[in-house]
Amino acid sequence: MTDPLDRIAEALERLAPPAHPAPDFAAAAAFVWHPDPDRLVPVDAVNRVELDLLVGVDRARDTLYQNSLQFARGLPANNALLWGARGMGKSSLVKSVHGRLHADHPRLKLVEVQREDLASIGRCLAMLRGREERFILFCDDLSFTGDDAHYKSLKAVLDGGVEGRPENVVLYATSNRRHLMPRDMIENERSTAISPSEAVEEKVSLSDRFGLWLGFHPCDQDSYLAMIRGYCDAHGVEISDADLRAEAIEWQATRGARSGRVAWQYFTDLAGRRGVHIA
Repeated sequence: MTDPLDRIAEALERLAPPAHPAPDFAAAAAFVWHPDPDRLVPVDAVNRVELDLLVGVDRARDTLYQNSLQFARGLPANNALLWGARGMGKSSLVKSVHGRLHADHPRLKLVEVQREDLASIGRCLAMLRGREERFILFCDDLSFTGDDAHYKSLKAVLDGGVEGRPENVVLYATSNRRHLMPRDMIENERSTAISPSEAVEEKVSLSDRFGLWLGFHPCDQDSYLAMIRGYCDAHGVEISDADLRAEAIEWQATRGARSGRVAWQYFTDLAGRRGVHIA
């Protein structure tokens, strides 16, 4: 007679959606992870800018590129946390570095994982483990709240548990917070805990598991203008330095901020007014 627990387990397996097989990784340079059912969906065209157009982040650019190059060549490489000011090109840098390297290393693939899908990351790793391709797992805008348990799933990538992180996988994450959680939350948990030193250690120490910390800070006016000039030159938009300076400064004043994102938004408006199509 079949054990009732075995029958229940078999029924649950029949109800669960089947996992899709691994895709043809040669068909695309980048994929997006989707759970339930588990599958990697190819991206036809990655939304990225040329690496040379990222101005004002030279140190972070060179460091991440070298780390990624080592990984693409099958050499040791670190997980990387890109943290800091909004709109300063953190996610753009990850995609641009991958784009530059993929031309010479076609087996280097980018796999984007949404923060809300981190609970299924172990199944994603199982699909990637042991393959000849090299995978950069990319999690954009990563942060956690007080009752958020997704950080535990992230440790499967950073530490790998008993099996260890797959040799062909590295994680790049971006966040506005260096420790991945708000400072006021850290202070609140420390002040209310019986053992303050241990109250947030598990969450705060998560960021320590990234071998590379790359900081992004608000840009100065010269860098802001240089970004726009670079976009103009790359896309053939003609404008004098004096007009560009006057318009760009007025644009940033209306936004109340100065960043790479604001620079691109101004350039998009300028290109539209000049009748220039941009990719």
